[in-house]
Amino acid sequence: MPLLREKGVHLFLKREDTIHPLISGNKYRKLKYNLIEAKKQGKTTLLTFGGAFSNHIAATAYAGHEQGIKTIGVIRGEELVDQWQDNPTLKLAAEHGMQFHFVSRSDYRRKNDPSFIRKLKEQFGDVYMLPEGGTNALAVKGCAEILTDEDSKFDYICSAVGTGGTLAGLINAARPHQTVLGFPALKGDFLIEEIRTFVQNSRWKLVTDYHFGGYAKVDQQLIAFINRFKQETGIPLDPIYTGKMLFGIFDLIKQDVFEPGTQILAIHTGGLQGIKGMNLVLKKKNLPLLDV
Repeated sequence: MPLLREKGVHLFLKREDTIHPLISGNKYRKLKYNLIEAKKQGKTTLLTFGGAFSNHIAATAYAGHEQGIKTIGVIRGEELVDQWQDNPTLKLAAEHGMQFHFVSRSDYRRKNDPSFIRKLKEQFGDVYMLPEGGTNALAVKGCAEILTDEDSKFDYICSAVGTGGTLAGLINAARPHQTVLGFPALKGDFLIEEIRTFVQNSRWKLVTDYHFGGYAKVDQQLIAFINRFKQETGIPLDPIYTGKMLFGIFDLIKQDVFEPGTQILAIHTGGLQGIKGMNLVLKKKNLPLLDV
């Protein structure tokens, strides 16, 4: 690409999105050891949390279907009770056997409260519980496997950040000479403390300037970048995570943040199933659509 040649920076994209058609990218990595542990504990049901367009919800539903484990999704937004059939993500999850439990947004904010969790267990029984986004110690262990020995040549490892589990795994797997950059999809740097609970080194930082207004927020500039990137490379990007990360990386390259000769590895964490849902939102707002 012209900018990369002009600045002398080498950018590579690791296609984690191609691991599996539905359990792609970091979701595959996060679920791997949790599924093993659930079976080890003799659990027959996974219960987890997510929003209407959650990649984690879709991936958990399919993984449970594939592994013969029941799945329950605690979904943010009780208004979806009568509307979920119109939502591509929830429809996909339901088609693969997920049972939904819709809760109000105020109740959803209590998802980590012991009393709220106790009520869920009373209602649904002896379930294996996964947090929102699937981030826990086993998820971090799985995400550490994204990096291999072949990736030791890179100076920077870049990833989008949702709940912080993927970034924590990359930080733990990075070599001493590598810096890990996380591009949060959410406003603010509140994830720093959460990530620190899983990592042992300080060779990382969050780049918080490319959230585009917050989670699931996009604008015409981002849409144009994602569509142009696909036209030029043939690689689709999701608008929530990887699209924002790559927009940020190119902007930093433009600003000469990286020295000539720098080798950057960006992780494509999947999430492409969410494009259909985002296009429904964009259509309602009379904004340009993302190329599918």
